[in-house]
Amino acid sequence: MASSQEYLDFILKQLQGLGQEISFRKMMGEYLLYYRGRLFGGIYDNRLLLKPVQPALDFFENPVYESPYPDAKPMLHIKEVEDAAFLCSLIEATYPALPAPKKKK
Repeated sequence: MASSQEYLDFILKQLQGLGQEISFRKMMGEYLLYYRGRLFGGIYDNRLLLKPVQPALDFFENPVYESPYPDAKPMLHIKEVEDAAFLCSLIEATYPALPAPKKKK
């Protein structure tokens, strides 16, 4: 099942507190999410999933892991999507632990 444009719009609205530094790219019916050019997660089957980097894990007592698609590495399933302040804090905290984008040759 592909993710809906409506769910993407909702998540982007929740992340407005991060300013214009949030971007996305549509990929095979799903959406990859970037903060300041670094991939931090995505929307898969209308679920917000984040890379399981340590700063993100520190936000949860019992993190929930789910695979974005079969045979993929598990990611953190973020269920607190209604709390915009929490989401923005979470993404800002994860930024230093995210790998820098690879340079194109």
